[in-house]
Amino acid sequence: MQVLLIKDVKGLGKSGEVKEVKDGYGQNFLIGKGFAKLATNEVLKKHASSEKKKIENEAKEIETLKAMSEKLDKLRVIISKKLGQNGHLFGAVTKDEIAHALNEQHSIEIDKKHINSKSTIKTVGLHDLDFKLGHGLHAILHVEVVGE
Repeated sequence: MQVLLIKDVKGLGKSGEVKEVKDGYGQNFLIGKGFAKLATNEVLKKHASSEKKKIENEAKEIETLKAMSEKLDKLRVIISKKLGQNGHLFGAVTKDEIAHALNEQHSIEIDKKHINSKSTIKTVGLHDLDFKLGHGLHAILHVEVVGE
């Protein structure tokens, strides 16, 4: 019997593969537990069309992220923080503050989880931050910290 795997099955194959298995294993375990479907022409056509849609949606998402990456590379965000007596910041600039300032100043909403800063910003001046946008795409945002 031929089955279309819906989920990865250790020792058998990955999701989306069509495999030839024994009837009892296929019917009782794979189909019974929801790991596979019987590989009929209708099921295979539905799977092929859903894969095609998935690829198209991913391509659209990548195009959108590329455009956002180019836009972020050109932007500069200004954040003003209180300074202490010696000219240093009170605390550090948080990812949440950066995301909020980006939304306020340029109307771009980005989740703070996408900000990939290795070190915290604790000084006044210009800092470059790396944004992980997904699908292997990155952007550099220029953040200027000024004292109040």
